[in-house]
Amino acid sequence: MQLGWLQTFIAVYECGSFTKAAQRLGITQPAVTQQIRSLEKILGQELFDRTPQGADPTGEGQILASETKEAISDLNRTISRRLGTTLSDRPLRLGGPAELMSERVLPSLAQLTADGMDIDISLDTSSNLLEELKAGSVDMAISSTQPRCRGIDSTPLNDEDLVLVASREIADDLPPGILEVDGARALEKLPLVTNGESEPITRHYWQSVFDSLPPARPALMVSDMRAVKSAVVASVGIAVLPSFLCAEELSRNDLVTLMDPEIPPITTFYLATRSGTLADPSIAKFHDHLLTTAKAW
Repeated sequence: MQLGWLQTFIAVYECGSFTKAAQRLGITQPAVTQQIRSLEKILGQELFDRTPQGADPTGEGQILASETKEAISDLNRTISRRLGTTLSDRPLRLGGPAELMSERVLPSLAQLTADGMDIDISLDTSSNLLEELKAGSVDMAISSTQPRCRGIDSTPLNDEDLVLVASREIADDLPPGILEVDGARALEKLPLVTNGESEPITRHYWQSVFDSLPPARPALMVSDMRAVKSAVVASVGIAVLPSFLCAEELSRNDLVTLMDPEIPPITTFYLATRSGTLADPSIAKFHDHLLTTAKAW
């Protein structure tokens, strides 16, 4: 048995895919397949069930991962330090939703860049970023959904209130107090604006405030929540948005809130890393910095 086979095994286990493990390790997918087959032959047991979605560990695979994962992680960190391939030799790669990164995260990075840290930022959906994190394309990801996958650890970063907003023009057309009386029925004829990432928060708001589901199909869907906000300001429709994204428009009265629930629904953002990578001092420093600054957001 070769030690490298166990390292490859852990990569497949954490990535859930032979292809993504190959990307993380910087080798070919056939090489990953051959190493796993060699390991299975030596052990006399199948370690993964191959599926169209990737690779699921068998019972024996789960046991082997629990017995070797921590030791392999420690070994990989030692090798990286000895070879000088720690994160200090390249920029730290952080991914997150465009809106939160623009409004919250980027303004908080001044101290880190002043200290000499180089940072590469990726803007994408949470689902794509978590896949990139698993594959090793980013070192850390901010996700609007809680990661529930092997090899990924997450910490709640911050909570944001959700608000149902409309332009003053649309809000003035609603009879006073009708939402308190008729609830979601009062909104049935108003166009709803969402994007792919905001659909879960729209559903969460409707269920929390109205105890019902939002319209099955929005009137307008765009790929960026900032564009959703612009559409609502222009009276295209109504939308549920994180409060941080529309605070300025609310203060200028370009947008108004349609409801003021006693307990506003919230959306939680999570800071995700690959298991074991917080042992890298640069990743740990960045991780701690984001958790600390987020308390003031």
